[in-house]
Amino acid sequence: MTWSFQNDTPIYAQLIHTMKQQIVAGVYATGEKLPSVRDLAAEAGVNPNTMQRALTELEREGLMYSQRTAGRFVTEDRNMIEAAKKALAEEQVKRFLTAMTGLGYEISDIIALLEQEENKGDVSCQQS
Repeated sequence: MTWSFQNDTPIYAQLIHTMKQQIVAGVYATGEKLPSVRDLAAEAGVNPNTMQRALTELEREGLMYSQRTAGRFVTEDRNMIEAAKKALAEEQVKRFLTAMTGLGYEISDIIALLEQEENKGDVSCQQS
């Protein structure tokens, strides 16, 4: 996996966001053991203390848990993962709507644009 970081947000916050995305997208499955802090830090190209801080926050949020001798695992609480997925989606929608209204679009115009893009077939939308 390729990790990329922006200068406008602390690295640990970006690590938290990326790890959440990986969990809700199923990159890390429920109950799956995560690589060690050192391995994750090396993969991301960050200091292990920074990765530790991010993982500790994800534990606090309930998306991960530690077993003293076995390591860290993704929560098995599917409701917790769904709540995180919904929160990430709402965040994306708010950013999108803010950007679009900043361009002068009304909600009805935005909906029309979304429908137009969906009809083009360029966007893959799965219905559940």
